[in-house]
Amino acid sequence: MSLKSSIYKFLRIWNDVDAVRKGKVGKRIGRRVTGRAAGKTIRKMFK
Repeated sequence: MSLKSSIYKFLRIWNDVDAVRKGKVGKRIGRRVTGRAAGKTIRKMFK
């Protein structure tokens, strides 16, 4: 695992914890699901 991917993984976990503290978990989960779905759709379009 490269340093860059390790940093990204750490920051993703850090932001999840921060969302729990601020009470914005639902919003964060919704954005992640939407982003993944959009990425899959775009990937299929350009395949």
